[in-house]
Amino acid sequence: MVTTVTISPKYQVVIPKHIRKKLNLHPGQRIQAVEYDGRIELVPMRSIQSMKGFLSGIDTSVPRDGDRI
Repeated sequence: MVTTVTISPKYQVVIPKHIRKKLNLHPGQRIQAVEYDGRIELVPMRSIQSMKGFLSGIDTSVPRDGDRI
């Protein structure tokens, strides 16, 4: 779904409600604004505590050189 937003005279935009709900965004939450390949990406910053366990189940059995542990 593509949604169009308008930049206000103060260069503010409103994140549409369906996106806020899907990403569980809330007032006061910090977001990184990144310019990438001619577009703006807004990336929600997450606390370290909320990221605990997000890599569970990852396969760590990669071949390593003999001098690497």
